[in-house]
Amino acid sequence: MDPSRRHEKVPMPNEVRSACLGPDGAVVHVTRCMQMISGRWKLQILFRLYADEVLRSSQLLRDIQGVSQKMLTQHLRELEEDRLIDRSDFGKQPPRVEYRLNDRGRALMPVLLAARQFAEDHEA
Repeated sequence: MDPSRRHEKVPMPNEVRSACLGPDGAVVHVTRCMQMISGRWKLQILFRLYADEVLRSSQLLRDIQGVSQKMLTQHLRELEEDRLIDRSDFGKQPPRVEYRLNDRGRALMPVLLAARQFAEDHEA
């Protein structure tokens, strides 16, 4: 048997297997969620926005140690594309842009807080 297909040997009914591994299965959805939050700075951005509701990029840049303006901007754009945060551009000079978690981003936070609790409860 192909080593990459060992999951097929797991003793479970086919309908359960397809629910987990099929095209609409749990693995697909969890993977998509993980891709939304993968990136060195994304979790820090999400938790900062969760704590303070509305922040400007300059505040995020000050608060997140080690992030460059380029990487912050890239991650903010990706989070916006994934519809986890909202960006408000006030169209003024000098530019004024604010970021906040939207409903979808707030819905993700209990999952992230549960992951944090799991990590605390199962420290090596």
